Amino acid sequence: MIYTITLNPSIDYVMFTEKFNLGGLNRSKTTYKFAGGKGINVSRVLNTHGIQSTALGYVGGFPGQFIENELNQAGIETKFIQVDDDTRINVKLKGDTETEINAPGPQISAANREALLSQIKKLTSEDLVVLSGSIPSSMDQLIYKEIAEICEQNQISFIVDAEKALLQSVFPYQPELIKPNKVELEEMFGATLNNDAEMIAIAHQLQAQGVKNVMISLGGEGALLITKEAVYKATVPNGKVVNTVGSGDSTVAGFIAGSSQGLDIEMCFRLAVASGTATAFTEDLATKTQIDEIVPQIKIEQIN
Repeated sequence: MIYTITLNPSIDYVMFTEKFNLGGLNRSKTTYKFAGGKGINVSRVLNTHGIQSTALGYVGGFPGQFIENELNQAGIETKFIQVDDDTRINVKLKGDTETEINAPGPQISAANREALLSQIKKLTSEDLVVLSGSIPSSMDQLIYKEIAEICEQNQISFIVDAEKALLQSVFPYQPELIKPNKVELEEMFGATLNNDAEMIAIAHQLQAQGVKNVMISLGGEGALLITKEAVYKATVPNGKVVNTVGSGDSTVAGFIAGSSQGLDIEMCFRLAVASGTATAFTEDLATKTQIDEIVPQIKIEQIN
């Protein structure tokens, strides 16, 4: 079974406006409410690909109930831990540019923390854990490391998509895949990366620290996949970017979906990039039809 872990889920309230006037009255033309959070997005896109997963993490209050209802209605299993505070609501403003306002998240108690770790300790080498996204402000940075330690001890494969400190803490435990973007890599290493060769060199440094495979998102320029055997570059088609929220999560889900179907690494990469691209071209996460339309337009080149 695939388990996605979202420690700080949200309702994503997306508002589209013709223009956004800071300090003035704005009227939205369209609004959406989505069950959000990076791990939840992975579960939703896996479901789109016909791949079953179970969503873990913390939910509370009426926003948490909304998230559970949305996922259950879509046929996604949930085993969330209930907390006393409300799950956060994030606001995404879409006008001439994208503006996001993300809330800090609920208070997580020591008992809540142990309950989650107990869930993970019951998993086996037959399972896959996807750990992604931010953590509530009440949790310390060691939580990703603790989860990674459990995965290593129980021989559970795991994938991580998170920001600098959280991501770096898991390297010694040999994650199957990490998916930083170019900006995140630059922040991690305190350097400007000017070309593919420099990013590939950084990826090899990450592999030397324990990471098995590195996928680097390059936005409209595609993506790189660095494995122990080869390096691949994906080029994406031109299109109107509507909403980048969830694009990276869709990429992770596409890769897992390909792997779950026994596809080769190049096809997994193609499906990953197609899933991320299709989501960027729509208001919500991509549908299967939208992904299937993009798949043949993705160009993959082995560059090493």
